[in-house]
Amino acid sequence: MSYSELNNMKSIFSFLILLSSAVSSPAQIRKSENRPNIIVILTDDQGYADVGFNGSKDIPTPGIDRIASNGTVFTSGYVSFAVCGPSRAGLITGRYQDRFGFARNPLLAPKDSTMGLPLTEETMADLLKKAGYKTGAIGKWHLGAHPSLIPNRRGFDEFYGFLSGGHQYFPEKLDLNDLSEAKSQFDGYRTKLLKNQERVTEQEYLTDAFSREALNFVKANRDQPFFLYLAYNAPHAPMQATEKYLNRFPNIKDSKRKTYAAMVSAVDDGVGDLLDLLQELQIEENTLVFFLSDNGGPTKDNASDNKPLRGFKGDFFEGGIRVPFALQWKGHVPAGLRYDAPVISLDIFATAASLAQVEPKNKLDGVNLLPYLSGQKKGVPHEELYWRNYNADRYAIVSHENKLIIQPKQEFLFDLKKDLSESKNLFSEESEQAKRLSKKIEEWKKQLMDPIFLGLLEDETYNRLNPDRYTPVQKDN
Repeated sequence: MSYSELNNMKSIFSFLILLSSAVSSPAQIRKSENRPNIIVILTDDQGYADVGFNGSKDIPTPGIDRIASNGTVFTSGYVSFAVCGPSRAGLITGRYQDRFGFARNPLLAPKDSTMGLPLTEETMADLLKKAGYKTGAIGKWHLGAHPSLIPNRRGFDEFYGFLSGGHQYFPEKLDLNDLSEAKSQFDGYRTKLLKNQERVTEQEYLTDAFSREALNFVKANRDQPFFLYLAYNAPHAPMQATEKYLNRFPNIKDSKRKTYAAMVSAVDDGVGDLLDLLQELQIEENTLVFFLSDNGGPTKDNASDNKPLRGFKGDFFEGGIRVPFALQWKGHVPAGLRYDAPVISLDIFATAASLAQVEPKNKLDGVNLLPYLSGQKKGVPHEELYWRNYNADRYAIVSHENKLIIQPKQEFLFDLKKDLSESKNLFSEESEQAKRLSKKIEEWKKQLMDPIFLGLLEDETYNRLNPDRYTPVQKDN
């Protein structure tokens, strides 16, 4: 072999070593990209006080609390509605859900293409796919069961979970093969899980299964930008937990509270494992993680704790709409910060759109939070935040320190800065302030749509109007 040939061989060999090193270290490749991974972890019906970063004493949440210590806690973090379905519709679109008529909890109606998130709306997955993200949804959907509305048709490459508003946690209770066997609204809780569009037989406790699938999704997509929507249904009813988690709480004597604590602890294990995996794969500093609940805790139903807030799920008091809310993005977002200005779940979409450098299809109501956390932007993210409960004819607005609730027969005005527990109604004393906020609500109402479908409270009416609701679709021979 000649000298020149030998040198060429050395050069090729050196190049192959360099290439091999680059391929085996995806974290190094991803450092040069400016599109971070985005993970949204959503719990269901979790109380404001039921995380360590909001003061929980009887339910340790070390996994969830790592997000808070690694990043920022939003002490005034809100969701856009006080029950599951509309809140999720707002989060996944970045828009007040009443703008497109999603004002109620959707019914389980798999033959109804209008029962869920309308096709006019762009989901966060739709948006991020345009930027080259791999997208996955795990857990609870609750945005429509019609084939045109399922996650795989709304921007998600992968889905593992269920379509209805809740589910049994123990696999042996999943005794319906699919929705064609459903005969009532809550039969959706009993169906086998979906892996994309195929039914699968699950063997694990549901929360553990969702955590497992989240880890698998991250491992499989570590080399490219990904968006993971991890929507646990815990600690939503039915109240079910395994002995593994129940045994952690021998000092909680109330059986419902004990089961609730166990369900939260199962979620916390999954969150901790997910954060460990991000570290192990060396993508922690290239992954933005949000954590929040979909609404406040329904304290009587699941023994959750919203203290010091007044009210619970369904309310427009703080206990219904202010939730545990935190994010981490190590190296980019301040660690250990408690950010007090009001923010809302709608801001997650806007933040993702900005990071992915993609123009949303529709006008957003949320804003990119990151410049406010870094100090690049001064002031507050929102001058006002709004809520509407169409069925109850109830409205609310938060503006700076003040909050107005308007409903039939009674109105409330609170100074949240001085009175977080909403114990003193200032409506009569501060009539000018109440009028000013009421006028803003009236202006906002003009931008909203009436509901486009009947909801959970209209189940009997819907059945009467749709007698074939649960009749299986006949397939052609």
